[in-house]
Amino acid sequence: MRAGWLGQSTKMKCNARVLVWLWLLTLGAAPVAAAVPVAAAVPPIPVIFDTDIGNDVDDALALAMLHALETRGEAHLLAVTITKDNKWAAPFVNLVNTFYGRPRVPIGVVKNGKTPEDSAMIKAPCERKTADGAPVYPREIIDGSAAPDALPVLRAALAGEADDSVVIIQVGFSTNLARLLDTGGDRSSPMSGKELARRKVRLLSCMAGSYPSGTPEYNVKTDLAAARKLFAEWPTPIVASGLEVGQSILYPAISIERDFGYVADHPIAEAYRNYKQMPYDRPTWDLTAVLYAIRADRGYFDLSPPGMITVGDDAVTRFEPSANGSRRYLIAREKQREKALEAMIYLASQPPCRRN
Repeated sequence: MRAGWLGQSTKMKCNARVLVWLWLLTLGAAPVAAAVPVAAAVPPIPVIFDTDIGNDVDDALALAMLHALETRGEAHLLAVTITKDNKWAAPFVNLVNTFYGRPRVPIGVVKNGKTPEDSAMIKAPCERKTADGAPVYPREIIDGSAAPDALPVLRAALAGEADDSVVIIQVGFSTNLARLLDTGGDRSSPMSGKELARRKVRLLSCMAGSYPSGTPEYNVKTDLAAARKLFAEWPTPIVASGLEVGQSILYPAISIERDFGYVADHPIAEAYRNYKQMPYDRPTWDLTAVLYAIRADRGYFDLSPPGMITVGDDAVTRFEPSANGSRRYLIAREKQREKALEAMIYLASQPPCRRN
């Protein structure tokens, strides 16, 4: 009943937009619009989302943003790869993708990862049942330990795309991407992992570090060796959203209570409530990496000059400007933060709009 209501509700929302458009036409908007040259449609950005979902709730909000951006035609989610080594991570991602109408998005999981601990934010939504014993949130992946390894999923996703087209958004540890660099050819592509990345990836947008030089950050220090390898060897431009950016823009608890109530059971809102005792506002670390990756030209953030980022034995990221450098970091000015937060709230809470 909930699923049926959601389908009808979102379809009504989509139809309402069409009715508004038709109403504008009746007011004479058509001749004005016809006189204005129409720009060619911009194709959606192909995206791979690499996440340690389950360790913090901002990953879930970031995934919701990506679904909204795909619905809007701005992004296309090629795959989700996971760096949290826990059996509930893949099922949770799958149920979120299913909720948003994209159950077939490929999912790959890390093997021998760094954080195997259970997390209520991903476990509780997976375990919830209706009164008749059916899952509240339908999904196809039941046990994440049986999900495919992230490396072949990454390679297949990259191999199928045009050169210099893919944006990778890494919002967890660098484990999967660092390992990708060392892979050899397989049935997806004869190229090495490093060559695949060089050929196919346009940008790596990651939430990692603190800039220009700050305290050790969780994603970096949890798999320090992988982070050092990634920043040293990744063959395409990297833009990093540092600890300080997400901490300066807090996602408000009131949005969870007000903006996700269009359906009785919402997996993102439930994850948020299970992560910590409500109400709490959470830094938008991972959301900022998504927002920049897909809307880099909207002025939500400034960029540092080009340079190099090195990761020390102390897990501190250090930025050195260099005209030939391929690494930058985000800067959030005071006047930009409100604009960025408004966009992140709007996208994270956007209802599914399933197309027939």
